[in-house]
Amino acid sequence: MLQVAAVRANFEDYVKGLGKRSIHNADELLKELIELDDQRKKTQQQLDEIKSKANQIAKNIGQLFKQGKQEEANAAKAESAQLKEQSKALGEQLSETEAALQSKLYNIPNIPNLLVPSGKSEDDNVTVKLEDTNIPNLYEGAKPHWDLIAEYDIVDFELGNKVSGAGFPFYKREGARLVRALVNFFLDEAQKAGYMEVQPPIVINEDSGLGTGQLPDKEGQMYGITDSNLYLIPTAEVPITNMYRDVIVDEKELPIKNVGYTPCFRREAGSWGSHVRGLNRLHQFDKVEIVQIANPENSYQILDEMIAHVENLVKSLELPYRILRLCGGDLGFTSAITYDFEVYSAAQEKWLEVSSVSNFETYQANRLKLRFKDKDGKKTLTHTLNGSGLAVPRILAAILENNQTAEGIKIPTALQPYTGFDFIKVPNS
Repeated sequence: MLQVAAVRANFEDYVKGLGKRSIHNADELLKELIELDDQRKKTQQQLDEIKSKANQIAKNIGQLFKQGKQEEANAAKAESAQLKEQSKALGEQLSETEAALQSKLYNIPNIPNLLVPSGKSEDDNVTVKLEDTNIPNLYEGAKPHWDLIAEYDIVDFELGNKVSGAGFPFYKREGARLVRALVNFFLDEAQKAGYMEVQPPIVINEDSGLGTGQLPDKEGQMYGITDSNLYLIPTAEVPITNMYRDVIVDEKELPIKNVGYTPCFRREAGSWGSHVRGLNRLHQFDKVEIVQIANPENSYQILDEMIAHVENLVKSLELPYRILRLCGGDLGFTSAITYDFEVYSAAQEKWLEVSSVSNFETYQANRLKLRFKDKDGKKTLTHTLNGSGLAVPRILAAILENNQTAEGIKIPTALQPYTGFDFIKVPNS
């Protein structure tokens, strides 16, 4: 979340930044924030003064009784009781003001980096790199992946619908092995790049959701567990980043690099059309996530390194891709800047998002109270970054479509040591 001191110091810049997100009342929102903080400070000062006065009177009462000054002692006791009531009222007022301030902070998104373009929707995103020379010319009769998976019997949506509901497919035979192969390939590549692998829980509590910003912003998109205050994770970013909630790390430990594989659960808005068919949009999907905790001085260099890592993965899978810098209107709530990776799915003739790589600067760290101690002992908020490295379903869709032939589906060379096969043929063919 934003820091009120930073809002005060950069008021006009923050108004312009929120304007990139098409928040047109940003001036009013930030002024309300400052007013609440002023009220909090004023109430805290009044409370401190009353407590100090009450403490002094309490010390004097005993002395007055010892000196036989009964009347003065009783008057001091009465004043002490009155101050106690005032202190209680001010304490309640302070709690209410702090809660209102916290709620306001939780509901204002991050300020976009200066590199983020203005814009209202994905149509205003900027393509920063395009690698489309290897878009395949498919044979006549080529099919979209939802037809391929039925023909080759490697993903079963009907069975998933029977057991769980729409958007929860079963992967079978080569389909299941391809999912496992992709996950292991992504994890191995991350380990080579210096990331420590963790296997996090797939359930989080409310504090964790608040810490990384999924709550309250994305509550409607998360699966809650009805008999407890717990949620299924929408991404491994949440539990992995929350490993460092309320932690002070040493500057020498930075950057901290973690990678984790998890299933992810999202209540995606349902709609009809090819953009949500097959593997294009699911309620449960597998994803490998890379997360870094960084010194603010070099977090943008680290962002570039993370982008290069994801790009290497996509290249290794021999897929056409493009990299987009998201505009303010398409930027995630907690992000300061995001780069999306999209791969080209040849039979659908469309680009599919497979990764988002983001720098949140201090926004998450402030919620998490995640700080580092520099060489002078000063405690400073870290920057947090993460990226999909990668999400499986749309990668799988693109591999199936782009590598189909009249005889079967070719497996990218990089995956063959993981799959144990280099070709998928029609069952019983």
